[in-house]
Amino acid sequence: MTDYKSMLETLRVELEDELHQLADAAQEVTLDQQSFGRLSRMDAIQQQEMAKSNMVHVEQRLKEIAHALLRLEEDDYGYCESCGEDISEDRLRIKPEANLCISCQSKLETKGSVD
Repeated sequence: MTDYKSMLETLRVELEDELHQLADAAQEVTLDQQSFGRLSRMDAIQQQEMAKSNMVHVEQRLKEIAHALLRLEEDDYGYCESCGEDISEDRLRIKPEANLCISCQSKLETKGSVD
């Protein structure tokens, strides 16, 4: 069986590093008209906004990883939080923080709810 705890902890460290890099990229853009042309300023602002958006995504994944690690400690890891069925090994290898099986995840994405 795959060592999911190790996978999750490695992924957490990688995402924390990415978050620090994104935080640097998301810092306020200096709008010094002497240094930047109009297009360069617009590009810098767009990159800042993309970094902020990516930070939100990374922060969400970090929360999911923390939840998965907690589920591991409670012997609840690997079971779908909606239907209770096993989450496939293939899915957990690709997305170790997954808390829904493929079927329930698909329902969530198409209907907006698992029920």
